[in-house]
Amino acid sequence: MHASRHGAVAAPAVILFTLLATPVIAAHDPGVRAGASGAGPAYGSLSADEYAFFGVAQQGFMQSERLGDGLGPRFNLDSCAGCHVQPAIGGSAPAINPQVALATAFGARNTPPTFISTNGPVREARFRLAPGGGRDGGVHALFVISGRVDSSGDATGCTISQDDFAGNLERNNISFRIPTPVFGTGLMEMIPASTLAANLAAQGQVKARLGISGHLNHNGNDGTVSRFGWKAQNATLLLFAGEAYNVEMGISNELFSTERDETAGCQYKSVPNDSTSATTQSGVAMLSDIEQFALFMRLLAPPTPSTTTPGGAESIAHGRQVFVSTGCALCHTPSLTTGTATVASLSNQQANLFSDMALHRMGPRLADYVQQGSAAGDEFRTAPLWGVGQRIFFLHDGRTGDLGQAIRAHASEGNGTFGPSEANLVVLLYERLADADQQDLLNFLRSL
Repeated sequence: MHASRHGAVAAPAVILFTLLATPVIAAHDPGVRAGASGAGPAYGSLSADEYAFFGVAQQGFMQSERLGDGLGPRFNLDSCAGCHVQPAIGGSAPAINPQVALATAFGARNTPPTFISTNGPVREARFRLAPGGGRDGGVHALFVISGRVDSSGDATGCTISQDDFAGNLERNNISFRIPTPVFGTGLMEMIPASTLAANLAAQGQVKARLGISGHLNHNGNDGTVSRFGWKAQNATLLLFAGEAYNVEMGISNELFSTERDETAGCQYKSVPNDSTSATTQSGVAMLSDIEQFALFMRLLAPPTPSTTTPGGAESIAHGRQVFVSTGCALCHTPSLTTGTATVASLSNQQANLFSDMALHRMGPRLADYVQQGSAAGDEFRTAPLWGVGQRIFFLHDGRTGDLGQAIRAHASEGNGTFGPSEANLVVLLYERLADADQQDLLNFLRSL
């Protein structure tokens, strides 16, 4: 995509990138917020049946998959909770990456790629270009089941190998993504498309002066707004769950019924691996895994922010004001209202997500060169910020654990492929803040 697609804004780039190149930083990220997580439970107003469903679905979300469940033949991890566990089940990547141990668990013969480390984020890898030079963009699973023998299967007869991650890394042909938290996603699913569109159009003159535009992504079949994933590529939580089950664990299901690798001798369960049960034991037991995952995410409450930590109530309150005055809230919309929902706890509620759910140009500095729907290679959905106070890794690829660095990474000059970031002037306003104001803003973010 070129700058002319959305229209580049003549920002004072020389001033901005001089500041970025020679920072004098007194304010600092206070780090992962200590204390109770304030996250992980279901909504407090569910019915008895909804609570029962949530409990069963949560257990499914935490379950580790084995060969007999359909794991693989290629996979990134073996459970949903393995990716979504910080600071509670449903969150983001943990401090200790489980992918390192999983690579050789049960006798599997994998070598973790160099971009997977014990203290680094859980990651998936996408190749930008295919061997012939055409566009790829798809997930290339890190591990294979070859040699694995677990309680439900024996894959010593499977001989497939890992992809060439070292070679593609050397050719700068890999882009990374880390897990997105799923707290409060039921509320996000229930925000009407009309509300999202109206919010995106609001304060148009202010946004234009700051170089902010943005657009919503849409499902390619029915044209409805899609909203989940780093590029808002999935329209519903069920689709989000089905794709992740197939892509991350290699488990085919009723939405993605084809195995991603159909190599003979590497299949240990009939296709689709996960499906709706025909038994009549109970309503819950009849649900497929992906239906349970979607149900868990839908009923999972958003995190509860702190009003005093870090920095105290006055600092946090002022930081919120600075968040608005610098323009951060123009994309990270503090609150949107849901529509009427079948689950009463989700109906006509304020979702304090700090996101407009729209795609924005971030420029070449953050570009991953992956197109999904109408999302271009440098466009990303505005990341919801609720719960950010206890996240360990930031940005789509987990390149930093420092909020200040994450803010600065939003700024980017254009190049021959991508235009400048829509966030350039907002980052400039942040850089020009007094140290105390920057600190209050960082404290506010860590309070969420």
